[in-house]
Amino acid sequence: MSYIGKLAGAILGLWLFRSPWGAVIGVILGHLWDIGAARLQNPGATAGRSFIAPLFGLAGAIAKSDGRVSEQEIAAAENLMARMQLQPAQRAEAIASFTAGKQEGFPAQLAIGELKSWCGGRRDLAFLLLDMLLDIVYAEGPLVGAKFALVRKLCWSLNVHERELAALAAMRGYTYAGNGGARDQRAHGAQHERPVGKDPYAVLGLDTSATDSEVKRAYRKLISQHHPDKLGDVPDELKRRAEERAREINTAYEKIRAERKMK
Repeated sequence: MSYIGKLAGAILGLWLFRSPWGAVIGVILGHLWDIGAARLQNPGATAGRSFIAPLFGLAGAIAKSDGRVSEQEIAAAENLMARMQLQPAQRAEAIASFTAGKQEGFPAQLAIGELKSWCGGRRDLAFLLLDMLLDIVYAEGPLVGAKFALVRKLCWSLNVHERELAALAAMRGYTYAGNGGARDQRAHGAQHERPVGKDPYAVLGLDTSATDSEVKRAYRKLISQHHPDKLGDVPDELKRRAEERAREINTAYEKIRAERKMK
């Protein structure tokens, strides 16, 4: 792996910002540059783990976007690192990226561009990235305007519609408000408890007025998008979440079928 971009970025960041955090931001930017350069030299190479730096950098920017980073958001980021079973070097990269993302002037759009590049136009990978960010995004409950704006930019870049984000949030136990934000189903003061049940229509991205044909069509589309067998070489945590989503989609569909007595 080339370290030219990281070294140049660290020097430039230190010179521009006159602080150690400037060097950290420079290293992150240099890392993204090194990845891009490697792809130009070897277009067939897979992105592998290259999503870690931009993902946690963007997570830090989202956490900071409302003015402060809370203990809940830090805990959510640490929990994500634990679930992903990162190696020590990867964990250090994730921590440094999250810290850099919290700094003033962090180039969130560059991180979004790198995540888009990692997905390579694959919507199943886009859903995985959004899924990993959800607990950090909703760590404090309702989405405020600044957080929602960053999330919408990411969705737009990854070609994920707002209603698809709402369905993905519903699978995690969050209720989308549909008015420029979202609200959490979980009771105040019990942020880490899941609700008893999930709205099966919300999971499929539908409302109760949907026809049987629309229910079937939504189910087939979602199960195709979230099928774990299509993921290829991705970390085990991503595959596990894809398997969970597939089960949640199947459960929601079967519940609606039983209620409607659909064949």
